[in-house]
Amino acid sequence: MVRHYKFNAHLLSISCRRSYNAQVVLKNTTRLCSTKPIVTVNGRYPGPTLVAREDDTILVNVVNHVKYNISVHWHGVRQIRTGWADGPAYITQCPIQPAQSYVYNFTVTGQRGTLCSIESPAALHYSGSLKTDTIVITPGKTTNVLLTTHRRAGKYMVVALPFMDAPIAVDNVTATATLYYSGSLTSTATTLVIPPPKNATSVAASFTNALRSLNSKQYPANVPLTIDHSLVFTVGLGINSCPTCVNGSRVVASINNVTFVMPKTALLEAHFFNIEGVFTSDFPGNPPVPFNYTSTQLTNLATKLYRLGYNDTVQLVLQDTGMITPENHPLHLHGFNFFEVGRGMGNFEPEKDPENFNVVDPVERNTIGVPSGGWAAIRFRADNPGVWFMHCHLELHTTWGLKMAFVVDNGNDPNESLLPPPTDLPKCYTNKKWRF
Repeated sequence: MVRHYKFNAHLLSISCRRSYNAQVVLKNTTRLCSTKPIVTVNGRYPGPTLVAREDDTILVNVVNHVKYNISVHWHGVRQIRTGWADGPAYITQCPIQPAQSYVYNFTVTGQRGTLCSIESPAALHYSGSLKTDTIVITPGKTTNVLLTTHRRAGKYMVVALPFMDAPIAVDNVTATATLYYSGSLTSTATTLVIPPPKNATSVAASFTNALRSLNSKQYPANVPLTIDHSLVFTVGLGINSCPTCVNGSRVVASINNVTFVMPKTALLEAHFFNIEGVFTSDFPGNPPVPFNYTSTQLTNLATKLYRLGYNDTVQLVLQDTGMITPENHPLHLHGFNFFEVGRGMGNFEPEKDPENFNVVDPVERNTIGVPSGGWAAIRFRADNPGVWFMHCHLELHTTWGLKMAFVVDNGNDPNESLLPPPTDLPKCYTNKKWRF
C-alpha cells in the first residue's frame, strides 16, 4: 500500500535539513454521501504538504498505526544514490509493518514544482511554448499550464473526461468546473465547451507530439546520442493456462513475455548484500520469440532484472501488443528521467523509425503513455546506482505482472556508488523470522 503525499520542492539557493512526522492512521471520511474508514496521513487525505528548497535534506518519520503493511513512494523525486527511500515494497525496501516506523531520508536535487506520491512531475522539466485547448495526461502524469484570461467577462466551462481508444469499457464520467471572471454577474450564462470524443486518437497524438523541451543553456536536453543498450520491450496482456482457475486460464500481464513475480526479500537488499536466489539478471532485452504482436504468446513467471553498468546509455522502445486487445499503457520508471525521442502507430520498424527520432529537444519525463496499438521510444543515462522499478500505472495491470526492474551497478568513484542502507530499514517477515 502506498500512501499519498503532496510534496513541494521550490528552487531556492539556501539548503537545510527538514524533518516531518507522518502518522498513518484510519479516519472516517465522507465522500458522495458515503462514509467509510480510509488510511490517511496525520488524519488528512490527501496528506499534508511538505515544503522544501533545492538541495534540502528531507527526513520523514512514517509511523504505521494501521493493520496493513505500508510504504511511501515519493513520485517525481529522483532518489540519487538513496534508493532505500524510493518506497516500492519488495523492490527497494520491505514494507513498514503495523506498529513499526521508518525514516525516509533523501536530498532534493534538481527538483522543481509540485511532486506527489501518485503523480509524475511535469513541472520538473521546462518545455517550449505550446498553445492548446486540450491537455492529455496518462495515469501517473501531471502537466502544468498557464491560462491566459483574454476572453470577455463571463463564466467558462472546463471539462475533464476519460480518453480510451481501445475497445475496453471505462467509467465514462465527465467532470466539470467553471472559470469565473471577476465582476461577472451570477446570472451570466456559462459558455459551454464541446469536448473531443473519448476515442479521439488524433487529438491525443497531436498534443503529445507537439511537446518539446527548452534545450537552452540553463535547461539543456542532454539526450544520449550514442547507445550502449538498444532494447525493445513488448508490453501487454495475455492468457495463461491455469488448471485450478474456473475457466482453466487466467489473465496475465507481461513485458517481453515475462510476468514479473514479486520477491519476498527486497531486491535492493539482495543486490547490495549479494543475497542469492532472490532474482536473476537475465531479463530479455528483446522479445525472446519474434511474433506479430497480436498472436497469443505464453508468458514466463519469473523475477528477472536487466543489468546496466554505471553511466551506460539506454534506448528503450516500448511496443504495445494486442494478444487480448491493444491498450494504452502508462509506464513509470523510478530512479531516472528519460527523453521521449519518438512514437508511432503499428509495429516499430528498427531500420526506418529511428531516422525520425527527435534527439534535439524531446520532452523529459519519468512516465510515458505507450499508445494503443503503437510504440514509444525513450532514452536515458543509467547514472544512478541501485534497483529501479518500471511498471504500468494501471494498478490492476501491475498486479497481473506488467512490471520489471533495472539493476544499475556502482561506478568507480565513491560518489557513483549506492549508499549503505539506514539502520532502521524495515525487515521482511519470512517463515516466522525477520529477514534483513
